[in-house]
Amino acid sequence: MRHALFAALYTITLLLAAPAAAQQQTNVVFPPDRHSVTLTGQIRGNADHGYLVDARAGQMLTVDFKPTNASAYVNIIAPDSSGEAMFVGSSSGNHFARPVPADGSYRVLVYLMRNAARRNEVARYTLRIALRDAPATTARHAGDALVPGTHYHATADIVCTTSDGGKSGPCKAGVIRRAGGAATIELATPDGGHRRIFFTNGQATGSDAGASLEVRRQDDLQIIRIGAIEVYRVPDAFIVGG
Repeated sequence: MRHALFAALYTITLLLAAPAAAQQQTNVVFPPDRHSVTLTGQIRGNADHGYLVDARAGQMLTVDFKPTNASAYVNIIAPDSSGEAMFVGSSSGNHFARPVPADGSYRVLVYLMRNAARRNEVARYTLRIALRDAPATTARHAGDALVPGTHYHATADIVCTTSDGGKSGPCKAGVIRRAGGAATIELATPDGGHRRIFFTNGQATGSDAGASLEVRRQDDLQIIRIGAIEVYRVPDAFIVGG
């Protein structure tokens, strides 16, 4: 009896000590004179695969994902984001194309949804990753200098709502403008949070929230709704300069 109990306890100890499925990680290297690479791979269960792409602020990152399993998706995670995805494939699809907001390594994470991972399902996939410089033909405004002591081209208070049932108030905002009307707004919200909103051709196209984004216009304002709660009222002039 004692031997059987010891054996059971020993087995439980081994199970508890067993490591979780390791996440694979690959550094993406583009061939000489090429701006894209096509990769193939396979994941099983909860063994995700991350691809690291070194990019500079303003470069256009494009990701196309084709899995054999409908429960497989891809997320994109920005540097220094504490793991929060700037793009969530399960809600946004298998195509991403957006100027990146900052220098650093962006993680393209291939994974299975929890239900499929629990069943230890397999997904084979093709992943095309492209990285291009912003067009050089459209330069920033000649007077678009940085605000002293910052990396922003302009700062302002943006009217925002960031809490459930909360009132509108000011969000401290700074904008980083790039060629071709691309820009990133970085906001400090009244509740102590932070948000990044990305613009292409002067139009809001995404955020680092990983939630749905809707835009409607009111004169020279873009009223940007992110998810069910957040709303930002951004003047066009703040994005493109004057």
